[in-house]
Amino acid sequence: MSTHWAYFNEFNDLFSNTVVVDGAIITEACGVYSSGGANSLWNLLFYLLEKYSDRHTAILASKYFAIDLDRNSQASFAIFNGHKNHTDIEILKAQSYIEKHTDVRITVDQLADFTKMSRRTFERRFLKSTNHSVLEYIQRVKIETAKRKFESSRKNITEVMFDVGYTDTKSFRDLFKKHTGVTPLEYRNKYSKISFNG
Repeated sequence: MSTHWAYFNEFNDLFSNTVVVDGAIITEACGVYSSGGANSLWNLLFYLLEKYSDRHTAILASKYFAIDLDRNSQASFAIFNGHKNHTDIEILKAQSYIEKHTDVRITVDQLADFTKMSRRTFERRFLKSTNHSVLEYIQRVKIETAKRKFESSRKNITEVMFDVGYTDTKSFRDLFKKHTGVTPLEYRNKYSKISFNG
């Protein structure tokens, strides 16, 4: 089952026995097909057209309707807001701390000390409350901050990388692509409000 990126956590909470593929445009299981957001229906139609006809026909249809044929992830559209529909006050404090300190390196031990828990207890409660490991949550928040900076500033990739607490270009690029499906440069060129042509 796939669903719109904005409702992944809610869907997962309501239907905990269902396997939901986070960010998938199309899923297929036992002859049942599902698409993500509303416009993903087009991708599902092209997928079915290719499956039951051929690639050439699917390409012609995508060109006719001027819709990207091979979009297979919602990742570049997703906005990470964290999972805060829980009642664990200490974890909410940790989430707030992470979101306010995107410019520095934060460790799990620091957050455990901040919330006055053992590391093991903190990690267990964090995962239970947010459906994310602590490190994944930190990464997602930092990448979301980087995305906003690319959208609204003239900063280059290295400047944004430093702004969100990373110093290694390759690891930042790999992490950015893992969570958005595109490179930092591709994202900036696609979503920046500021022209970089001159």
